[in-house]
Amino acid sequence: MSLTYCQIAPDHPWHGPYHENQYGFPLKSDADLFERLALEINQAGLSWLTILQKQDNFRRAFAGFDPATVAAYGADDEARLLADAGIIRNRLKVRAVIENARRIVEIEESHGSFLAWLNAHHPLTKDEWTRQFKKTFLFTGGEIVGEFLMSTGYLPGAHTPDCPVYARVLAARPAWSLSLSSPGTEPQRSATLARTDLP
Repeated sequence: MSLTYCQIAPDHPWHGPYHENQYGFPLKSDADLFERLALEINQAGLSWLTILQKQDNFRRAFAGFDPATVAAYGADDEARLLADAGIIRNRLKVRAVIENARRIVEIEESHGSFLAWLNAHHPLTKDEWTRQFKKTFLFTGGEIVGEFLMSTGYLPGAHTPDCPVYARVLAARPAWSLSLSSPGTEPQRSATLARTDLP
């Protein structure tokens, strides 16, 4: 039986702080939500450890993930990002982050914020969320969408109920905990849904 993220992350220099202070906790600002989505996109095909180690570099490279600033990026910015060894230099991922910033700006105009858009669609099952994200954003397959939503509190499963962090997440009132009677929102207890990519 494979170990859960809650079993392997504690005391790890990178996974530990993320597991204890970020994973599964609701985010309130569009910049934070955009950052998490961008990091999940960049993680595709790589380990989450690589992304955590580069997180500060990503923030510097993408102007703190301010959606309006990144949405205005042009060819020179794309070239700068692709030359930046501190981040993931993948053209498809860089272009997806920039384009998704533009789409978040459109969402902010139509819904007031990215957060409001997420709340307006909640609750959905993971499959329904994935279809919605594929219609709205670039580079958002099922695994990316699932981790983004679990890590930001829209889907359960980031922590097992016996994890000490679980109670803290519940106290922060993640969206999934407010709709436990809705289809597809029961807490996930399968280790396969949690991050288990420690080296």
